[in-house]
Amino acid sequence: MSILIENISKHFGQFQALSPLSLNINEGEMIGLLGPSGSGKTTLLRIIAGLEGADTGRIQFGDRDVTNLHVRDRRVGFVFQNYALFRHMTVADNVAFGLEVLPRKERPSATEIKKRVMHLLDMVQLAHLANRFPSQLSGGQKQRIALARALATQPEVLLLDEPFGALDAKVRKELRRWLRGLHDELGFTSVFVTHDQEEALELSDRVVVMSNGHIEQIDQPGALYASPNSRFVFDFLGNVNVFEGRFEEGKWHNGIANIERPNTAEPKDGQLYIRSHEFFVSPSPTDTASLPLRIIAINPIGAEVRLELTPIDWNSNEVWEIDLPHKAFDKNCFEKGQTVYVTPKAGYFFAADAEKPILLNWEH
Repeated sequence: MSILIENISKHFGQFQALSPLSLNINEGEMIGLLGPSGSGKTTLLRIIAGLEGADTGRIQFGDRDVTNLHVRDRRVGFVFQNYALFRHMTVADNVAFGLEVLPRKERPSATEIKKRVMHLLDMVQLAHLANRFPSQLSGGQKQRIALARALATQPEVLLLDEPFGALDAKVRKELRRWLRGLHDELGFTSVFVTHDQEEALELSDRVVVMSNGHIEQIDQPGALYASPNSRFVFDFLGNVNVFEGRFEEGKWHNGIANIERPNTAEPKDGQLYIRSHEFFVSPSPTDTASLPLRIIAINPIGAEVRLELTPIDWNSNEVWEIDLPHKAFDKNCFEKGQTVYVTPKAGYFFAADAEKPILLNWEH
């Protein structure tokens, strides 16, 4: 089921939660709404569901205008962050609930309900827990039951609000992989809200980045990461270091630090955005850059080692983060307190008077 959102806006008193925005979701897509708290993503999700009314605009499911339809008539499944399971009901009864409260003419027979419930519990790999109560389940199991309950009425659209936010990192990752597989198997259209960039990039067919009630960028995960179109998107996708430089004699300067300008960059003052893995680290400056920093922390993180560093005699408001493969770290034997020099491999340049970045590459 495709979803068409046109010029939707929403106020809560004097606060504008959503500026007029439009979004076209294709049938079978999984769309991630990504943004910080207060960006409007949950408000948009609730308006799609019919749990909130919009001030302006319209929403269409396929060729059906649902703008003024009650939530019960939209055929939407909704999964909440806190699961919202009924504590006094068994797992099976929780999954069956949405079917049992349907109007009589739409309600399946008791036999059909039982059959569908067991099929769904098999699908979420929890059929053996059918007679347990929610208090006897782990967080990951509760979330799977909440998802099975949302799918029981065979909704045309599945909506999820921070579905894995209350779970620990390992369970989150397992459930993300499982949900993506289930989505591909069943082919339903789904929209989920998250503030976790990794979750959005891993799960989504397309990511909608939101801020202050409007859409900053819509793109496939790979394209979004490779080509962020604004400072906000770059900042929100995280793990980026910003060098603010004054352009002079072919280089950007900040205090004693400097970076050479590639030919593709404009000869202007501005900011260089460089991701944490796009650096060489050495004990001395290079022809490309002289960026002295002091190592203040060394943290092994999976396949990489993260260095936290502070600038020496040049201005930056943030602690810099550099991610190195273990091999590169071990080769150089870096130590806490050591002065090192970093050289960018690639980055993005925002001229002081520009909103769009230019991709830079120092490697040839």
